[in-house]
Amino acid sequence: MTLSRARALTVAIALLTAPLALAPVLSPSAQALTVYDPWNYAENMMSAARALEQINNQITSLQNEAQMLINQARNLASLPHSSLQQIQQSVQRTQQLLGQAQSIAFDVGQIDQAFQQRYGNIPLSASDADLVAGARSRWQITVGGLQDALRIQAGVVGNVDANKAEMATLVGQSQGATGAPQATQAGNQLLALQSQQLSDLIAVMSANGRAAALSEAERATAAEQGREQRRRFLTPGAGYQAGNARMFSN
Repeated sequence: MTLSRARALTVAIALLTAPLALAPVLSPSAQALTVYDPWNYAENMMSAARALEQINNQITSLQNEAQMLINQARNLASLPHSSLQQIQQSVQRTQQLLGQAQSIAFDVGQIDQAFQQRYGNIPLSASDADLVAGARSRWQITVGGLQDALRIQAGVVGNVDANKAEMATLVGQSQGATGAPQATQAGNQLLALQSQQLSDLIAVMSANGRAAALSEAERATAAEQGREQRRRFLTPGAGYQAGNARMFSN
């Protein structure tokens, strides 16, 4: 029972007992002039108290419903910032650098064909001029692979500053999120940004591995060509003629 209701009951009891105490001293004519009904008054007070309590309960319910609607609106709000365009631009720049690979692209078919033509067994019937031209072509491919690796490294480093700024923005958006969907969207965009950084790292590793593989392939083919050229050089009548050499003249 609330305090207001307790007070109403106290007043009602006092009013009910007062007329009983005054009844013997009043004349019949005075009693007939009484217009105040304590029972009716007490009942009205009780009804007013109950009505006030119901109104308070309804106000509290409306306040709760309003807060629930506010929370639902926050949960339906989307993140006002999107990193999709920045991430796509970074990925496209790296893809363009990979697509500009010189001589031998990042393609299995082209790699197999190039190795069969340029890094296979040295033909014994090839002329010296063909051997020199082949060695120079392989050297150019190796140098091109090293240049491609450096260009991709430079492109990935160029993405670092943009990724750093974007990450700071997304972290700020996540911390200031007004609802669960906004926080989730910020987290998803951070994961996408990390995936883009991982793809850059894979691109650098692939370019470095390609350059190292081309260098090793050139070295192996050069060793085989060196053996063939040494065999030709030491073959009698093939170019080297033994003779006497005189270092000092009289």
